[in-house]
This record gives sequence, C-alpha cells and structure tokens, in this order.
Amino acid sequence: MSPVGLEQLLSRLPKKADANLLVGFDTSDDAGIYRLDDERALVVTADIITPPVDDPVLFGQIAAANALSDVYAVGGRPLTCLNLVGFPVDSLGPEVLAGIVEGALAKITEAEAVLAGGHTTDDEEPKFGLAVTGLVHPDKYWSNAGARPGDALVLTKPVGSGVLFNANLRGWVSEAALDACVQVLCRLNKTAAEVLEGFEVHAATDVTGFGLAGHTVEMARASQVCVRLRFADVPLMDEAVEMYGRGVKTGMNAPNRQVVEEVLRLEADLSPEEEQLLVDPQTSGGLLVALPADQAEAAVAALIEAGVEHATLVGEAVALDGPVHLAVV
Repeated sequence: MSPVGLEQLLSRLPKKADANLLVGFDTSDDAGIYRLDDERALVVTADIITPPVDDPVLFGQIAAANALSDVYAVGGRPLTCLNLVGFPVDSLGPEVLAGIVEGALAKITEAEAVLAGGHTTDDEEPKFGLAVTGLVHPDKYWSNAGARPGDALVLTKPVGSGVLFNANLRGWVSEAALDACVQVLCRLNKTAAEVLEGFEVHAATDVTGFGLAGHTVEMARASQVCVRLRFADVPLMDEAVEMYGRGVKTGMNAPNRQVVEEVLRLEADLSPEEEQLLVDPQTSGGLLVALPADQAEAAVAALIEAGVEHATLVGEAVALDGPVHLAVV
C-alpha cells in the first residue's frame, strides 16, 4: 500500500482506548507496545518483503533483520519470531524455502530470540518476513514522538538500497557496491540499540520503506518539531547517486515524495539524484535517533567503536514554526 493510502486508512480507525496500550498505530511508530505490569511491556510487530536478491539465504537474512529492526527501534529486546511466508510451491522447490528459513534463523539466533513457528501461503511471488514479539520496560521504551528542540539526530546506516536493487536488475551495479549494500542490510540493529541504551534517547525510528525523508517527517510530526537535515552528512551507499543519474527509480519514490511534499523545504542545492535519495525506499535500514546535542558526539563515537561504522550526526531538531517539519540544508 502507498504511504498516502496507508495514512488515509489509519486516519479512519479508532484510537487506542486501553490505558495499557502504550504505543499504537496513531503515531506511526515501528511497533506496538502493551504494558503487562510495572516492569514489563510487550513489543509486537510484523514485516514482510519480496526478495531484493536472488540468493535464498541472503533473502532470509535481510527479511529477518528488517523485521527484527522494529523491536530495536523502540528500545526492546526480541524474544519470539513467527515466519510469515508466501511461496510459489509449483515453481520453486523446497530447497529454496529451506534456504530462506535458514537465513532467517541465523539472524533470529544472532538476535538471541527463538523461532516459534509460522504460517505459509501459496503465492505467485516469494514473500518472507517475521512476526516478532519482544519485551521492553514500560517506562524506558523509545517512541518516534519524543524529539525536542535542540536535539541532535544520529543515523546508523547509509541510504540508497532501493535504487541499487532496481539497478542491479539491469546489471548496472558493480559487484563490490552490491556486496557492500547487502552486508549493510544483513546487519542487525542490535548493537546500535544496545549502545544507544547508554544515552538519553528522546525519539527513535528505523529508516525503511518510506525513505529517509518519510521517516524523518513521521518523527518530526509526532514530536511537533522541525528537523534540519544536513544532506552532505547523510551516509550514502556506493553508486546510489550514479544509478539515479542513469535514470533508475523505484515504484515508491513518487508516493514517498507526495507524502512529505507539503512539509518539506529544500534549502540545500541538491541535484535531482540527491533529491531522489531522500525518498529512496530502504530495506533493513538504520536507526534514526534524537538525543541531547551534548551527548551526540559521544554516542557516535561509541557506536563506531562498537562496529556501527556508518553512524553519523545528520541534523538537529528545532522549534516548529509553520508547516515545515523537514528542512534539508
């Protein structure tokens, strides 16, 4: 479903009425959070994708990392996973499905969670994802609604995977650039989340299908701030700009741009290719985190020391003054 269609659908649904539902769908957060008691809250989420790569094992790893990320984005710890599978049983053999599940299980195990089962349907195109249940303290979860004026914004992974995968279908992406992209997507946000627990995180989300601009706007709108995003500091995947320059796009670029158009102001002199990267849909993207400015450099240093090599300061939140929630500077 397009971002516009999803927004219209959610606007018609009743808002949360149960006081124990700490986070529902009304703020476009990454996962639902339901309080069990004073010490525990349940984190629930689900995500499913089509194959960005041909290799079944890599597909399973990327899909699992993508689904698990929603738990990390709210500061939670994954516990149990259910496979969600759409599979063309008449055209692909069981060894392909076995490879997908093998890849997913590797990431579930790395996340210190368990695979508890799943559900498979017959589908013309392979699809795979997870329904994930986790735990978080009911007073310590992260939401996308807590950014404050003066906060700094940190991004933990580069952007550009959407255009690279589409360009790869034409054989235009180098082996080195594609391998680097896949390595980023297979990487769990576990380490990043664990490091950031040591800092005062005010708001967090992960950057996925709505692109960097879309998810930044979700955070800014939910927090009622404006984010000033320094595009020159945003980490980009190798060859992503080049692929947009060769005319490659994705089916989500235009819908993603439409969603942010009325609240976006471009102050930087960006090329058309750079503008497209703002709305490039990501799979298993990085965490975007708002935290006090005086902690930001230490947080980035700690992330890099822990192996989150692309962690970068990319902007700051300022007081909202008018309709603009995202200013790209």
